[in-house]
Amino acid sequence: MVSSAFADRPHKKLVLFDVDGTLTPARQSASPEMLEVLRAVRKKVAIGFVGGSDLVKITEQLQVPGTDMLNDFDYAFAENGLTAYKMGKVLATQSFIKWVGEEQYKPLINFCLHYIADLDLPIKRGTFIEFRNGMVNVSPIGRNASLQERWDFNAYDKEHGVREAFVNVLKEKFGHLGLTFAIGGQISFDVFPNGWDKTYALRHVEDEQFEEIHFFGDKTHKGGNDYEIFEDPRTIGHTVTCPEDTIRELKEMFLQ
Repeated sequence: MVSSAFADRPHKKLVLFDVDGTLTPARQSASPEMLEVLRAVRKKVAIGFVGGSDLVKITEQLQVPGTDMLNDFDYAFAENGLTAYKMGKVLATQSFIKWVGEEQYKPLINFCLHYIADLDLPIKRGTFIEFRNGMVNVSPIGRNASLQERWDFNAYDKEHGVREAFVNVLKEKFGHLGLTFAIGGQISFDVFPNGWDKTYALRHVEDEQFEEIHFFGDKTHKGGNDYEIFEDPRTIGHTVTCPEDTIRELKEMFLQ
């Protein structure tokens, strides 16, 4: 039975969204049309986002000045749900560093830094390793790259498979640690314990017993960071190619 928190929604369903490439262009803000459509959909069903980035970055993308983003979504899941909110209230969190341990963490990071140092890329910027609460984000070009540099690297990566090759080496060398390596966004990939992919967020919603849980994402292929939640039997998966595609599907499904 869905709780009284969602009693005002005519459909006892939950719709979850990836952020980059689904609600927003990568690392950019959501459009006014997207926010308007989300508000309209929220009148019909419960909504939430499941992003790999930390809450600060997601807030930059989804929050309108003068508002609190956490009040615009029923569920807010940053770092795949390791940082979680329901109706603006914080839920239990987890820590990657406590799980993996410092002695196993250091060799992994040292290897990544050496590997990146030896990569011959057209350009490199800064912040190649970003430590987050629930994962580590690794970027061969560096997260300080400009938007144009991100697009350029993404095109280069599609041709040369830089991230895929990096991930394959890490799987071979550190597979014994029980880690998942998931490519997402334009310039990086995430490293986290097995099971701490975006399906982690689903444990926060199980008690609500929604009739259906829909998930929208753009990296739903095997190896993409939306794959596990997209394929999970608890969800109905929708693959989108861009925010405009998400808007079109939402209008067809809920706003006719």
